[in-house]
Amino acid sequence: MEFQFEAQQEHQQRAIAAIVDLFVGQPRSEPTFDVLSGAAAISNRLDLTDAALLDNLQAVQARNGLECDGELKPIARAVDTARGKMTLPYCNFSVEMETGTGKTYVYLRTALELYRHYGFRKFMVIVPSIAIREGVIKTLQMTQKHFRELYSQPYRYYVYHSSNLTQVRQFALSDGIEFLVMTIDAFNKDLNIINQSREGLSGEVPIHLLQAARPILILDEPQVRMEGPANQRAINSLCPLLTLRYSATHRNPYNRVYRLSPYDAYHQRLVKRIEVYSIEQEAGNRAYLHVEAVKRSGSRISARLRVHQLQNKGRIREKALSFKPGDALYARTQLPEYQDYHLRGIDGDSVIFRDGSREFTLSAGETIGGDTAAIHRAQINRAIHEHFRRQEKLRAQDIKVLTLFFIDRVAHYQNGGRLRQIFDDEYNRLKARYPAWRDYDPAAVQAAYFAQSKRGEWQDSFTGTSQADRAAYDLIMRNKERLLSFDEPVSFIFSHSALNEGWDNPNIFQICTLRDVKSLITKRQQIGRGVRLPVNQAGRRIHDEQTNVLTVIASEGYSQFVKTYQQEIAADYGAPAAGIAPRITDARRRLTVSRKVDFDLDDDFKALWEQIRHKTRYSVRVDSAQVIEQVSAALADVEISAPRITAQKVEILLQDEVFISSELKEIYDMGGARHSSRLPNLVQRIAGLLESQTPPISLSRRTILSIILESGRLSDAAQNPHAFTAHAVRLIKERLAEHLVAGIEYERLGDGYEMTSFESTFEGWEEHLVHAEKSVYSHITCDSDLEREFAQALEQREDIRLYVKLPAWFTVPTPVGSYNPDWAIVKDSAEGEKLYLVRETKGSQADLRPTEHRKTQYGCKHFCCALQIDYKVISSADELI
Repeated sequence: MEFQFEAQQEHQQRAIAAIVDLFVGQPRSEPTFDVLSGAAAISNRLDLTDAALLDNLQAVQARNGLECDGELKPIARAVDTARGKMTLPYCNFSVEMETGTGKTYVYLRTALELYRHYGFRKFMVIVPSIAIREGVIKTLQMTQKHFRELYSQPYRYYVYHSSNLTQVRQFALSDGIEFLVMTIDAFNKDLNIINQSREGLSGEVPIHLLQAARPILILDEPQVRMEGPANQRAINSLCPLLTLRYSATHRNPYNRVYRLSPYDAYHQRLVKRIEVYSIEQEAGNRAYLHVEAVKRSGSRISARLRVHQLQNKGRIREKALSFKPGDALYARTQLPEYQDYHLRGIDGDSVIFRDGSREFTLSAGETIGGDTAAIHRAQINRAIHEHFRRQEKLRAQDIKVLTLFFIDRVAHYQNGGRLRQIFDDEYNRLKARYPAWRDYDPAAVQAAYFAQSKRGEWQDSFTGTSQADRAAYDLIMRNKERLLSFDEPVSFIFSHSALNEGWDNPNIFQICTLRDVKSLITKRQQIGRGVRLPVNQAGRRIHDEQTNVLTVIASEGYSQFVKTYQQEIAADYGAPAAGIAPRITDARRRLTVSRKVDFDLDDDFKALWEQIRHKTRYSVRVDSAQVIEQVSAALADVEISAPRITAQKVEILLQDEVFISSELKEIYDMGGARHSSRLPNLVQRIAGLLESQTPPISLSRRTILSIILESGRLSDAAQNPHAFTAHAVRLIKERLAEHLVAGIEYERLGDGYEMTSFESTFEGWEEHLVHAEKSVYSHITCDSDLEREFAQALEQREDIRLYVKLPAWFTVPTPVGSYNPDWAIVKDSAEGEKLYLVRETKGSQADLRPTEHRKTQYGCKHFCCALQIDYKVISSADELI
């Protein structure tokens, strides 16, 4: 298998452009040697003033709908160098992307774009753990061919090893694009080899070579172990030119330039849908107690306990309640098994209970009275059943299914532990129903990755000092391609906490959480391991909504799971979960929706389908004269500053027999001063920058030359060609986007979509379904309240004869990607005629992303012009006509 990467994904392009556009006006630098802290290197260089950088930042934030920062948020602290201490300020920029949407791909490609536009060439990827480091290296390996096709410039990448310090010298002295991947632990202590003088480097200190290169730091998950004082000092010690921070949630979102929230990712179908299959414990005749946490507020102290409670309608449910010392549990639970239970006291994180004459203590996370083994058996049974069912369904699409188990203790699995025994028993019992699995023993289909100490003891936490079984480690962490192949029988993976971050696999469809105690891994982290869209055996990403579902088998109620998940998102984002958290459905309320038997015989449906089924192709005609006129007029009004000279001065003072130095950056305007630099070919430079856009923009050299001449800014272009070309490219992109809509023409083709493509059945969730009398299926799937209200209104209107929610495979080609319209409708007019309508339901047009808005504009051209079908974007059924 070879993973196939998509170069045109809009959310990734916006994230890349958010960083690239921060440096508009920065001249492209050629490799030059610089000396810093006594070491020489070919370094990155930033010549923009802080004012220009802030202007660019605010423009990017406004474009992406973010609150604009009033100032740059640099970090400026003294760092140790070869000559003493030096103060080097640097800016931080944050990109927020939900797990599973291609964060690593984005920052690697952003680095290549920064080289193409500005000549930045030294990049260090700093990660908090070995697991994340392995994921970065794997992505670098998998994207090599893809990036070679996109970029002609070669690049090198390597993992930092203290035993191979020649890599550091190569990084510093190379004039090419260099990626150095390091864990924070490799340089955050004085004793690290990188901070010491080495004979192999002629006595040089390796970190001084990195400082001289002024690297751009890419911080992967900086909120994980990088925010503390010691690690922040270590980052400062690298003397970065700037830092780019990438995470799903930032603890400190310095100068955020792009955000893709969990809801955005869900709404745009960039990740799998999530459903929860809950395994709830039935109340028995024993008191159930689970200590969640001990809470203190001033002199007040309480314990949060999970207990069984009698509900109003007589049902017994598990609930989390707070108790104070002296409280009687029966008063809150109303169940006889708690009659003699009192909370006697709290000592540290332990809770002391009295049951009649018996006294006992439970620490935070401990449980009594619950049949944990039975719950785990039910969870494992359900996970295996869901795995077999889904694999049977997806084999026809060439998709291999994986299931991930999070366990509570390594000892409960390793060396024949009870979880291993339960899995083997349930697997052997269930495989008899599925012929494809009958010949596989349970040992052949499972693998585990746990940490192991130097003495060979299995550990519950991953420290990175050693690794588990090499074969399982390589398969799970490094060889995704083999793991995803049908030739590899391993399909079930067991882990404790080693996979809590930095590892995922696109084909995880079930996650089973077998944890007795309060998990150190949040639900967001657990779910994040499986939300990535799956791939088939050819490595191509699957975009089918019916396929892309992640099932979480949890040992708690559905409502409690969803509540906790939303609370975690709210805590991460510092805002209410509404509008940020994706919808999570209840797997127990999953329904099979059937197509109506005689749907293809319905005259209204046949007539409607014949109207809308036709495929089209588009061509674009752009009025070059108008483009030249509009761009040159706009270019005539932009401010093009005089070129600048950046001077760096280092002042060295002797204080207490120690050299103390500080760097001052001064920028001088050249004004009208003449210089002898050769003027670049402006036409060629603008054309090259346009062709490097995604998607590429091709304008004739004659058109570009006309724009330059008619702008009347030739003298300014000669004085500051870098600023001139940056403004010209920006304005050309903006005006061409407007002309594409006006100049696009759709031509009807001979073929079209067939009615037979409608599936006979599909799966949906009760909470997302609306009963439909006037449609092709018994129910309509609605992903939002707006769609639900619209469908219900159509059902109630007498003038609506039939309506169809158009399936995902019904698409219209556009210059910004395929467009899937919402509804096709047959309506009676006031005059008694049948009207055939296509309608898109959206909220406020002002809230639409630019690409969404353009897709609806292109959709209008397709339906109205090529097919003569009435098309509109509306927000309710009242606007139907």
